[in-house]
Amino acid sequence: MALIAWRDEFKIGIPSVDHEHQELIELINQLFDKLAAKESKTSVSEFFGELHAKIAAHFALEERLMREQAYFEYEAHKADHEQLLDDIREIMDNYWLGAYLDYSDTLAEHLNDWFTVHFKTKDARLHAYLD
Repeated sequence: MALIAWRDEFKIGIPSVDHEHQELIELINQLFDKLAAKESKTSVSEFFGELHAKIAAHFALEERLMREQAYFEYEAHKADHEQLLDDIREIMDNYWLGAYLDYSDTLAEHLNDWFTVHFKTKDARLHAYLD
């Protein structure tokens, strides 16, 4: 079952960014499936690392585009990106340490809220600015 379903309202109008958003949602859904299937701690941790790296690379692309376009909300948008990366790193560390017994629900809630809110607010404003 998908944690986050792709919706057209997530599009910002830049094909490369929209494509990466779809890929990130697919990866988040795969991570959720791994957690729900109670895959090995090593397997889940490695996937977490890959997801974190792909999210960081995606944010670098978005931030480059924002700088090139002199986007007026660049600093706030970048700070939101940094907060999510910090949050994911903390979740990864806590997962490895065994801090969560029912970890998939905590992760699911956090990522679903963050991505849907971020797409609908910060990325939507970026799309409006680029238009």
